[in-house]
Amino acid sequence: MTATGHRSHVTLRVNGEQHRLNLDHRTTLLDALREHLDLTGSKKGCDHGQCGACTVLVDGRRSNACLLLAVAVQGREITTIEGLAAGGALHPMQQAFIDHDGLQCGYCTPGQICSAVAMLDEAARGWPSAVTTDLAATGVTLDPAEIRERMSGNLCRCGAYVNIVTAVSEAAGTRS
Repeated sequence: MTATGHRSHVTLRVNGEQHRLNLDHRTTLLDALREHLDLTGSKKGCDHGQCGACTVLVDGRRSNACLLLAVAVQGREITTIEGLAAGGALHPMQQAFIDHDGLQCGYCTPGQICSAVAMLDEAARGWPSAVTTDLAATGVTLDPAEIRERMSGNLCRCGAYVNIVTAVSEAAGTRS
């Protein structure tokens, strides 16, 4: 990072590609993605980290892009909804949301999907949630209550939660 006045040269690695930008120090990751890289999948909902519409993956972990300064994520791998698909095929979570109508207006969907992808990794690592019943277990059972709790940081104004839980269950391989 090279600073000039109130601006910095920032190199961001987004969806596997390096981007060199000259940004105001106060530019959030969300604004850098949307306004400077034209990656508009991540949405600006509340701009306070409360709704999850801006959720992206930073080094594989879910993060609210509206709360992160772009200068703070240099050298880290950022994945947006646009970067989940590979080789022309949708990510399994994206496909599950389509198959199970895990959306209505679609505004929250990119954040929901990015959050769900990271959540599956957290569960696979055995990270407990507030509703995990057996903290000594080697794995986490992703039942509907567990999925709802783990996805609670992502709000849907349309109320598509039932279908979101079904989509996440299928992508996790736990749907009966």
